[in-house]
Amino acid sequence: MATPTSQVAPAGPRESARTRSAKRFIVGIAAIAALGGALFGYDTGVISGALPFMEGHFGLTSLGEGIITSALLIGAAFGSLIGGRMSDALGRRNSLLWAGSVFIGGALAVALSPSVPFMTVARFVLGLAVGSASVITPLYLSEIAPPHIRGRLVSFNSLMIVSGQLLAYLINAVLAHWAAWRWMLGLAALPAVALFVGLFFLPDTPRWYISKGRPDEAARVLHRTLPAEDVPAELARIDRARALEADARRGGWQQLRTPWIRRLLLVGIGLAAVQQITGVNAVVYFAPKILASTGLGTGASITATIAVGVISVLATAIGMSLIDRVGRRPMLLTGLAGMAVSLALLGASFRLPHSTAVSFLVLGLMVLYMAFMQATLNTGVWLLLAEMFPLKVRGLAMGAAVFVMWLVNFAVALAFPLLLDAVGAGTTFWFFGVMCVLSLVFCKRYAPETKGLALEDLEHELRKRRRARRNGIQRDGAERTGLRGADGELAGEPMATGAATGVRKVMGRRRNREPLPRRQNGWNHIQRGKRWNS
Repeated sequence: MATPTSQVAPAGPRESARTRSAKRFIVGIAAIAALGGALFGYDTGVISGALPFMEGHFGLTSLGEGIITSALLIGAAFGSLIGGRMSDALGRRNSLLWAGSVFIGGALAVALSPSVPFMTVARFVLGLAVGSASVITPLYLSEIAPPHIRGRLVSFNSLMIVSGQLLAYLINAVLAHWAAWRWMLGLAALPAVALFVGLFFLPDTPRWYISKGRPDEAARVLHRTLPAEDVPAELARIDRARALEADARRGGWQQLRTPWIRRLLLVGIGLAAVQQITGVNAVVYFAPKILASTGLGTGASITATIAVGVISVLATAIGMSLIDRVGRRPMLLTGLAGMAVSLALLGASFRLPHSTAVSFLVLGLMVLYMAFMQATLNTGVWLLLAEMFPLKVRGLAMGAAVFVMWLVNFAVALAFPLLLDAVGAGTTFWFFGVMCVLSLVFCKRYAPETKGLALEDLEHELRKRRRARRNGIQRDGAERTGLRGADGELAGEPMATGAATGVRKVMGRRRNREPLPRRQNGWNHIQRGKRWNS
């Protein structure tokens, strides 16, 4: 297996200047592309402050609140499918340009909506852009980033999402004094214009250029992100993945029927559902409503929500700094455990008599829950979805997984106000706590580890293992590189292999419990809290 591309120490002043130029180029790419994440965060977070005023303006019921909130999410579900397919056909950059234009028009339409039906349709259209950006932005960043910083760069998109939500909370708090909910919604057009203009100065990704038979353009981009001596090896690695994909006889949706890709997709869909069923967006969309149910006033509830946004940004920054050192899988497991405890305590707090002290206790537990969520699960899931699929179907498969993510998000947003009225906040949050426990079991058994490897190396290793299984070779060579979890299954293997092996149980394959030797192949694994440097 080819070793991952690494950054080479500068050889002198000329190389130092080149290294600085590469860093500036990568930072510029991240800053512009991740505006899509900021818009994603702003458009999902701003509704929390606008809803209390829209209730009086439009006479909304709990069902009406759910419909207006979730209209954007059902649009985002379809937008994720459109974005995945479009990014494979038109390129990552051109697809982001399309999303930027829809962001601009959708934000203005929502702000000027004269009625609930118009508002619902406008938020659906805006959701198309949100969903497309949620797929294309991490995909773009994962493919253009050097392997040694890919985790941090893709996680920067998660940081921009929560930063957009924090910006929305701050603007909500300021404009709440004038009940200016239309301005809250319409200000999203400003970063959308910045995204649209900035994208004209960015290239597409080397992997997309190679997939379209444009190696010269791919080389030009790689020369701006890698040391010169690493470029030929990286081009060869990407081209090898393209040649392997060219050998496949079927593409598109039919390619997803290939057994090993289907197993990856099932795990990706599971991870996408886990991110939403654990209740994060119930807090993001309805934090003021939750706090108001404890007796806090509307204005104070909107202002207090800023704390949720601040801690989300700080926690995401911490997650970014850890993701490439600790690994994806350990962070998922740690985060889900912390979220489960936080939700159990949050549900219990609603059993206390209403008072200002209880309101701040609820706020503190919401902040604790969001800290675990944003630092671990949110960062890890988005990164895994951008890494774990092969090149030919990467956009499509990620789009399918994110489609499910948005559908679950839609269901949570639609049901949450109704659940609050029907069973109360305490029982509702206990339900989300149970979902965290079930999600922890799922991630422990099936979540892959993709830390530190180039995307093409991950795909090559998975294909090699697939061929070994097809030829009847059991647990030799690459098959032995994973470490077993407590249940005897391969757990935490690099990339999709751990996921694919875990899905064997779903597909009815036997579990092999033979002892596992330590494999000397340069991959880092984590088992039961211990790091094994193979």
